[in-house]
Amino acid sequence: MKLEQFPLIIPNIDAIKQEFETLLQAFEAAPTAADQKNVIYDIAKLVDEVTNQLTLISVRYTQDTRVEAYEKAQEASDEITPLFQELYNRYQKALIASKFRSELEKLLGSFLFKKIELSLQAFDPKIIGELQQENKLTSQYAKALASAQIPFKGGVYNLSQMGKFLDEADRYTRKKASQAIAGWFGEHEEELAKIYDDLVHLRHQMARKLGFDNFIPLGYARMGRTDYSPLDVKSYRDQVYKAVVPLSKKLVRRQAERIGIKKPLFYDLSLNFATGNPTPKGDKDYLVGVAAEMYAEMSPDIGAFFKLMVERHMLDLESRPGKQGGGYMTYFPKYKIPFVFSNFNGTSGDIDVLTHEIGHAFQGYSSRHIKLPEYRDPTMEEAEIHSMSMEFFAWPWMERFFDEDKDKYLYAHLVSAINFLPYGVTVDEFQHFVYENPDSGHAARCAKWREIEKKYTPYKKYAGFPLYEKGARWMRQSHIFEAPFYYIDYTLAQVVAFQFLTLMEEDRATAWKRYVKLCKLGGSYPFTELLKRVKMKNPFKKGTISRTVKKLEPIIARFDDAKM
Repeated sequence: MKLEQFPLIIPNIDAIKQEFETLLQAFEAAPTAADQKNVIYDIAKLVDEVTNQLTLISVRYTQDTRVEAYEKAQEASDEITPLFQELYNRYQKALIASKFRSELEKLLGSFLFKKIELSLQAFDPKIIGELQQENKLTSQYAKALASAQIPFKGGVYNLSQMGKFLDEADRYTRKKASQAIAGWFGEHEEELAKIYDDLVHLRHQMARKLGFDNFIPLGYARMGRTDYSPLDVKSYRDQVYKAVVPLSKKLVRRQAERIGIKKPLFYDLSLNFATGNPTPKGDKDYLVGVAAEMYAEMSPDIGAFFKLMVERHMLDLESRPGKQGGGYMTYFPKYKIPFVFSNFNGTSGDIDVLTHEIGHAFQGYSSRHIKLPEYRDPTMEEAEIHSMSMEFFAWPWMERFFDEDKDKYLYAHLVSAINFLPYGVTVDEFQHFVYENPDSGHAARCAKWREIEKKYTPYKKYAGFPLYEKGARWMRQSHIFEAPFYYIDYTLAQVVAFQFLTLMEEDRATAWKRYVKLCKLGGSYPFTELLKRVKMKNPFKKGTISRTVKKLEPIIARFDDAKM
């Protein structure tokens, strides 16, 4: 069945409750651990069915936020999801309290119980109302950004489509495009600031109801972090500051020299070469065709997988009116197939998405054999390893996408990945400040953002852009609104992806073998344990980042960027 043939069904929460009740009774009445295990798998099937329905609603809505039926389905989903979570919470409590727990831990693994215990910390029926409101607010934010219609150069563009103008070699075009985008955010600053303030207070309220001092420990519990703490993350951010920021500053200085601008502003940082940034040579259909060739040559397994994705219309790649911005991968557990969403805009980012999101998707497909969703789905820092590493595994095929601009792309891709680390920790440190100080208000949040930004990315200058000078640029980062504390996961994964890149340089076959093993393991182990199982270094361990960065320097040195 193709994506468009999937039936859009709003879950019947009453019927689900009834089925859940029956299964819970069967679980508690089960005479042996083996019998309870069978019921656990039956509950997993029900969870997959409901998750499948909710996922499709979300997909349809992101594909076109203007369709009334999709909007109503999303509103229903926002209401139903916390109610379903309550049912699942009851099952989790029953599982933890099982008289056969010790036997079940032997049968299913103790990590399942650790994950569930953490999940139980993050939910209680008394916060259902707040969770429903949180869903509504994040949907409101997403719709606001998706509705953007920005007049520019005789046309009208959404935020994703405006991205191509930020890569233009002509400085005036980059400046005017940046002004147009900033203008839209300036017009909607009050609205977006209000949404965020409501979210922050709502999350703080939930945390207090659940017995936490603030949202930070609740946020970590929601992210499923069993093996590291906010203190570990702070130490990690310090490592990035010491080991990566100096290199990042050096790379930005080289960039300024290449493009011939002595005092670059923030809109100059998107131009890597005076001769223009690399752009893919072809339209969406051409790029998908090249990707099919690439994956077929990379490995028979991923080649067959990508062919399946194309045949079943599981790639929605082109930007269009009403479509939400950004990109993501999601998974339909009932049909055992992933879905990839993106907004191609004619820049090199189109290729990044084709490799990044397919990395996610290949992992989802590789772990489809795992029956329990708790083990099938990796945590976010685990998941981003698959995507970011795939970007590097695709390097040998970049000439087919970029022709003579291949080296331009490879160099810019690597430098961008390095420079991303300071930005990623900026987002994380900002969020820790916000949730430690929930009453700080919009002005104080902006001031703090700018302070942190100057610390990690001192080369970002905003002269002539008062909205950004005061520190309001964070409103563009959807994760800050929709997925608190998620963003640091990208940076952790990036450090591991760099390790895969350097290993590829030495032994590609071993690197690929470890990568496939990682994909198949899904989320069956904690983050640091997963790394051990594929012989990769823990980013939290002191010295890991500095050693990893040092190994990247010879790769950077291979490129004569001054002649590109």
